[in-house]
Amino acid sequence: MTVTPNGAQSSTRGPAEYFTGAVRVDPLFGPTAPSQTSAGQVTFDAGARSAWHTHPLGQTLIVTSGTGWVQEWGGEKKVVRRGDIVWCPPGVKHWHGATATNGMSHIAIQEVLDGKNVEWMEKVTDEQYNK
Repeated sequence: MTVTPNGAQSSTRGPAEYFTGAVRVDPLFGPTAPSQTSAGQVTFDAGARSAWHTHPLGQTLIVTSGTGWVQEWGGEKKVVRRGDIVWCPPGVKHWHGATATNGMSHIAIQEVLDGKNVEWMEKVTDEQYNK
């Protein structure tokens, strides 16, 4: 059994090539063989969001605070709040982030397949975000 003390892993800013606005990523755990599961807490300031992306084995989001939006490519934008759980199926193009007026934080859980847990795509435009 391993205990990782709170604060033992450094926070990072969400890279500008994959996120719009102020985003903080706090790693929670990485894959430990034989498991291929990793997780992080992602905090979005109001107006911040991820780029469009997919996950080879899907992703589970657990909203821990605030109010946010999630959207699949071609689908309607959905509101998520603290306590909501979102399942993004494998290969489904989607984005997630805060609303325009409220921050949002979630825990993101995903698995690695062939060395990758995410495929980043184009950024969500302001028009898509505000639609």
